Amino acid sequence: MLTKPSLALSDGATIDDLINLEMHEVQLRVMSDEELYRYEMERIFGRTWLLLGHESEIPKAGDFIVRDMGEDNVIVARDREGQIHVSLNVCPHRGMRVCTAEAGNSHVHRCIYHGWAFRPNGDFIGAPIEKEQMHGAMRSKSELGLKKARVYVYGGLIFATWNIEGPSFEEFLGPMKFYFDQLFCRTDSGLELLGPPQRFMIPANWKIASEQSASDGFHTLTLHRSLMEGGVMGSTPDSIYDMAPGMYGVDVSCDEGHSLRCIEAAQTFKMFSDIKFEGKSVEERLNLLPPPGITKDLVPQLFKNLSAEQVEMLATIPPQVGGMFPNILILFIFAPRTDGGSSGALALHAYVPRGPNHFEFVNYIFAEKDAPEQVKRDMLQNAIQQSGTSGVIEQDDADTWPQIMRNARGAMSKHMTLKYQALSGNKKPEGWPGGGYTYPGFTKDDTQWNWWLNYHRLMSRPV
Repeated sequence: MLTKPSLALSDGATIDDLINLEMHEVQLRVMSDEELYRYEMERIFGRTWLLLGHESEIPKAGDFIVRDMGEDNVIVARDREGQIHVSLNVCPHRGMRVCTAEAGNSHVHRCIYHGWAFRPNGDFIGAPIEKEQMHGAMRSKSELGLKKARVYVYGGLIFATWNIEGPSFEEFLGPMKFYFDQLFCRTDSGLELLGPPQRFMIPANWKIASEQSASDGFHTLTLHRSLMEGGVMGSTPDSIYDMAPGMYGVDVSCDEGHSLRCIEAAQTFKMFSDIKFEGKSVEERLNLLPPPGITKDLVPQLFKNLSAEQVEMLATIPPQVGGMFPNILILFIFAPRTDGGSSGALALHAYVPRGPNHFEFVNYIFAEKDAPEQVKRDMLQNAIQQSGTSGVIEQDDADTWPQIMRNARGAMSKHMTLKYQALSGNKKPEGWPGGGYTYPGFTKDDTQWNWWLNYHRLMSRPV
């Protein structure tokens, strides 16, 4: 039985009015409502695990980057012991930002306003003119440090949350860890960030891009049609709707709102080559079509770092695109090279809120750290061509998001509903090794609706 929602806006609308659980519809006004946005900062971005960067961005002691957890600016720093810390970038003295640089190296972060100083782990060192005790005597130094977030490094990715006593990171991943490990934890040295992330602003609400990241594959056939017409996605104009490239596979999801689309490797490669996979062993298949970023020399590391079931999935029906709740897109693209190889592209997008009407698009581009330099250059080129500020994929997406945003503000149009009624239902394929909810066949609305169900659950809980 559903309990009465705890969230109600000033006009009387409740979370159940905005998200109709019975009809699987969401009012368009959720994409522009300022009051709802303030609740999101507290109940979602103030409570869930959020991606802040990659450990290769801060390799040395004293290295730091400055990022955002929702509207909260934070310092991500490595201390002398090699530990990574995330601290609120707000001086507890008078509220000034302690660190005004975006990145650098320092073992002391000093506020320019009154000179209060802090260690990379957020601990308070002191204020100028120590003998005068400019921090006062009412609080001890141990009470005057920067507010610290809870940190977890997963496959080199730095996550943090303000929910200190909340679910662990593994609980946050839920059954999707089986699939995410195949992307982020598959080689000895892991992933390496290929330069600073691209960052640019989009005039739209963060949810418009984020809910699409929950494995919305259907838009590929129409919004990205030109990519197929041009042969970028390995099809022809006459066969697009018959073949529906990449639309058939197994979508996986969970109560936590994460999702991935698993597409048969043979189907993916068929768009570029006539190589036959029938009768081939797992290792032979991996050598014929390695996952994006994996060279033949790295294939043995897959068997070392993953279970037999995970390796077989990478060889047969690997996870390729999807999202991690609340605001991450995963884009692991198979892409051919002129020499017959398949470097592909490895990218993550974080859609960071900048008020109800804008978000910052942060594009992380990766390669396996142990991959040859030429492969890294190929992957960087592929990723830049397809994703980010200059990417042909994002040029399509970034055209629709602001138009949806404008509609969400209209007196009439804001009451229109987003519909998630094309559902295939949870059906586990025979012999499927992973957990979570599985949706085989043509990709439909199930995974995106799971995203909204988790959004509804978190927004219904009081802080």
